[in-house]
Order: sequence, then structure tokens, then C-alpha cells
Amino acid sequence: MPEPQTGMRRLAVPGWMRRHTPLLGRLLEQLAAVGVLDCATRLAAQAFLGALPAIFVVAAVAPGWVKEELISSLRETLGLPDAALDQVRAVYAATDPTAIAGSSAVGILVTLLSATACSRALQKTCERSWHLPKAKARLAAWRWLAWLVVWLGALLFQGPVQNAFGAGMAVGFLVALVSSALLWWWTQHLLLGGRVPWLPLLPGAVLAGTGGQLLSLGSRVYMPRAVDRSMQQFGALGSVFVLLSWLIAFFIVITLAISVGYVVAHEPLPARRLRTPPRT
Repeated sequence: MPEPQTGMRRLAVPGWMRRHTPLLGRLLEQLAAVGVLDCATRLAAQAFLGALPAIFVVAAVAPGWVKEELISSLRETLGLPDAALDQVRAVYAATDPTAIAGSSAVGILVTLLSATACSRALQKTCERSWHLPKAKARLAAWRWLAWLVVWLGALLFQGPVQNAFGAGMAVGFLVALVSSALLWWWTQHLLLGGRVPWLPLLPGAVLAGTGGQLLSLGSRVYMPRAVDRSMQQFGALGSVFVLLSWLIAFFIVITLAISVGYVVAHEPLPARRLRTPPRT
């Protein structure tokens, strides 16, 4: 395995913790080294800023059914109320397709670069979690775009998946959990450039898929009230504040999952079953 990154933060774990609760000590060291809140905040900001240009492009060029599927996915995944979804529909209605069609190639390139900022930040999080050096840009660039395209497609169909294509919420939860875990399994392998075998990445993928689905389930209860209250206080900007807060919470869950997955994959029993390469 390549040499770990230098300059990672270390946490001084007490000796009694190493002796009596070694797993807890390793978890705390890992979370301190990764900087969970740092990574999550950066990821949320990049997702928020990179998503806006993509939303306008979708609103301008996508057919009507794609727009409705996206709105359904936002309702099922984030639990957004009708008032917030009406703002999304207003963006669709206000966007001029001819203006987008007349955009220059440079403008389209800038939009793509902005949208891939989230995948670049996520790659750094995966590398920090697995203590790997930064991949060369010329080798990783196509992976950023591939991740973005696949996840935009996955987001588009989250509405039907969350409902298991009509089978109900209970079955939909299981289907969404499995599909989410598979996506995060593939995401780690893709963004790490294949430097870590598939099996050791499985614990982090399962934790990310489970955590993301539990957050989505809780959002259906919390988000409608939070958005309504925030819109009453701040107007149209209220939904923006709540959405950014949700993104931070989501990426905290994902960063924790990937970081903890590294520790679990290196524990003696899972390491033998998963054939995890030894720490360097």
C-alpha cells in the first residue's frame, strides 16, 4: 500500500484507553486524523455551490418528466415540503432554454468544473480516511466526471427507489439502503483509483448506505417543519439555510462512515475475512 499522507493530525490517546478499549482509541485517532467536521463542511459547500449550475442546466434542457422525477426525489430524500418544491418549479419556469443553448463552450466547461468540485473534495476525504497520498490529477480527472454523472442519475431516480417502484416504504427503505451501499462501495473504489481492493471498502460502504438512509428517513419528519419555520423567518432564503444544514449533516454521516469503515476493515477478524492490506 502507498505511503500515508504526511501532516495528519494525531490524537494523544490515554494509555488506559489503549489497554482497556483499544478499538475506541483507534476510532478516536482515526476521526481526529481525518478531521470529520472539516471534511463534511467542505463537502457540503462544494455540493451546494456545484449543484446550483447543474440545476439551472437541468431546468433548461431536460424534458418535463425528468424535472418531475427530480422534484419527487427531493421530496422523498430530503422530505422537502410543497412550499420549497414550488421554489424549484419556479426556477424551472424562469429559466430560458434559448439562453442555455446559446452558452459558449467555455461557459459549459466552467459549469462542469464547478460541478466536479464536490467529487474532488470527496476524493480527498476518501484519501485522508485511508491515509493515501493524493492521486495525480491526470489520472483522477475522468473519475471526477464519472462520479458526478452516475450520482446525478442516481439522484434522479431516488423517488421511485425510495418507494421500491410502488412496493411501499418498508421495501423501499431496504432497496434504497442496498443501492446506496453499492453506490458508496463503487464511489470509494473509483475515487481511490483502485489503490484499495474492493472487499476492505465494504464496511465503509455499508455504514454510509445505512447512515444516509436513516438520515433520509428522519428528514421526512424534521425537514417540513424546519423549512416552514425558516421560511417564515427568512423568506425564500430560509429553505437555502435548511438545505445547507442538511448537506452538512449528510456529509458528516458519510465522512464518519468512510473513516470508521477504515478502522473496522483493519480489525483482526474483519481484516482476515476482507483480506485487508496491512497498515503501513
